[in-house]
Amino acid sequence: MGSSDRLFNRQRSLHEILGGGQVADLILWRRKNLTVGILLVTLAVWVVFERSGYTLLSLVSNVLLLLIVILFLWAKSAAILNRPAPPLPQLHLSEEMANEVKTFIRTRVNDLLSVSQDIALGKDSRLFLKVAAYLWIISIIGGLTDFLTLAYTSLFIVLTVPAIYERYEDYIDKYILKGYRKLCLLHLKINEQYVNKVHNWILEKKKLS
Repeated sequence: MGSSDRLFNRQRSLHEILGGGQVADLILWRRKNLTVGILLVTLAVWVVFERSGYTLLSLVSNVLLLLIVILFLWAKSAAILNRPAPPLPQLHLSEEMANEVKTFIRTRVNDLLSVSQDIALGKDSRLFLKVAAYLWIISIIGGLTDFLTLAYTSLFIVLTVPAIYERYEDYIDKYILKGYRKLCLLHLKINEQYVNKVHNWILEKKKLS
């Protein structure tokens, strides 16, 4: 499939568009265990919040307290009974991953600030209308659901839709572009049959008047 048959005539792969680093690997399931783990943990957190009525701060505090107590008692009993200590992994954030996350966040924040400045200065009316429409849709969605559910749903979409698209992008691009071309043809037919007739009728009325 040629580049002209890709959505938005893009030349780069989806992995490259998402940054090509570990964040892209995570979103596109190149690190499947980590992606599945994030989805399962966030799902468990969402269920706990929905069922128990916990707040985020109280839940995190209680989970950390329970974890620390278990590890402390385990370590003490292991020392008394000459048993091995708790098998804790090396908790370390690599400099490479930290730099990638920092670069990703900085780029997105700079893009957001640039867009905000253009809107505030009235440079792009079309962009203003788009952003206003998006914010209006978000406000409607926010009124229908709570923040936690919206956050989990958004994370689920981010970690599933791009991966599904990458897997079936040939078929998805093909059918979306086919539908888009049909809509363009329909638009041209409507213009020829109705819009042009109305335009000519208005011109005739002006001439008669």
